[in-house]
Amino acid sequence: MPKLSKTVVDKIEPGDRDIFIWDTDLKGFGLRVKPSGTKSFLVQYRNLAGKSKRVTLGQYGPLTAEQARKAAKRELARVALGNDLRAERDELRAAWTVRALCEEYLREAEAGNVITRRGKPKTASTLSIDRGRIERHILPLLGKKLARDLTTADVRGLLAAVRAGKTATVERTEKLRGKAIVTGGTGTARKAVTLISAVLTYGVEQNIIEGNVARGIRLPRDGKREVNNPEELLWALGRALRRADEAGEPWQAVELLWILAMTGMRRQEAVWLQWKDIGWKDRLIRLSRSKTDVELRPLSRPVAARLRRLHERYGSQSNFVFPGIRQSNKPFGGLPNAVRRIAKSEDLIPQDQEILRTFTPHKLRHAAATVGNRLGLTVPTIKAILGHAGGTVTEGYIGRIDAVLFGEANRLADHIKGLLMNDPMLEHAVEPVDPSEIIRLFGSAAEG
Repeated sequence: MPKLSKTVVDKIEPGDRDIFIWDTDLKGFGLRVKPSGTKSFLVQYRNLAGKSKRVTLGQYGPLTAEQARKAAKRELARVALGNDLRAERDELRAAWTVRALCEEYLREAEAGNVITRRGKPKTASTLSIDRGRIERHILPLLGKKLARDLTTADVRGLLAAVRAGKTATVERTEKLRGKAIVTGGTGTARKAVTLISAVLTYGVEQNIIEGNVARGIRLPRDGKREVNNPEELLWALGRALRRADEAGEPWQAVELLWILAMTGMRRQEAVWLQWKDIGWKDRLIRLSRSKTDVELRPLSRPVAARLRRLHERYGSQSNFVFPGIRQSNKPFGGLPNAVRRIAKSEDLIPQDQEILRTFTPHKLRHAAATVGNRLGLTVPTIKAILGHAGGTVTEGYIGRIDAVLFGEANRLADHIKGLLMNDPMLEHAVEPVDPSEIIRLFGSAAEG
């Protein structure tokens, strides 16, 4: 039997049944490898009655071999003092409420110990959204229930209640005269169930509960994600933005919606964009999700031209491309309210009012994808432009696809720009550009 080190653990392959490997240096310390490939550290001991007991310490990955060894020494020392680890764990498991499990999940996620399907910890913005969904939807309906007693029917009840708007409310925030409008609906309900499923999966991995009762529940489709006629949406939005500009809406809101439409960026990505993220010379937008994780997007010519004008006019005011109105050292936070005013303006023609009745900034992302598909862009190209999961462009890869990717990004942004401007002459043609304008926007090849 080997000493359980990182090298040893990495080399162990799963079989058709559970495999147990015991450490040579620390008696009672071991590793279990499931057929699925999941590897978990554990300790095995005998209690005061002489019965053999086994307790899981944690899953390999979030827990390193060295951390597991230290934890095993600590727990086995407690056994030597007469403690029964399994009895304590069973007692603790019985006391876990859904609220306690959600709080533990958020603590571990904030510490970087909850890994997403992309193989990375959750970002701060995702955790903020998760916390909001837990506090505003999950806990009011399920928080007091014991996690071990939770049933599939309870989770279906959560889905139905959130979908019906039973958790919808308006809350005060810490900002002056600030408020948070909590809505229900199909999309919110889907995300709440998806999140509680993730929490329960974490509980299973930590040996807190036996199974995930949310797994396998069929979720209704969210009609808001469908953009069947992106041209009509972009025409209506373009007219609405012109009226908003004339009505004195904050320039940040109007320009944000223009950039979201032409790039397909996520709302938070654009809101938090800083001037240092704009690569004028190499035609890239760098989105920093963490200290080491940078996602790249092609900077198309129409987007660069619009950002350049903003930089010349407002760039000296803040590091943020879209700074706050009262606090320029923070990003603009008024987009949700501005979108409601713009989309529901009584000055809009009835046709546009109907088209924009359920408008959200995220629809622009789906519109960009649909327009790209109709223009004949390949799926990998659309993913790279929009930053879809699995389509992230990395620094080492951009050089091999720049000619195609940048050309297609220009074509897509030009087409969307034409739709927003409501000028049929621009809908199917890339407008000519003076070569000196390209040099002004991106810098010369020699400078790059």
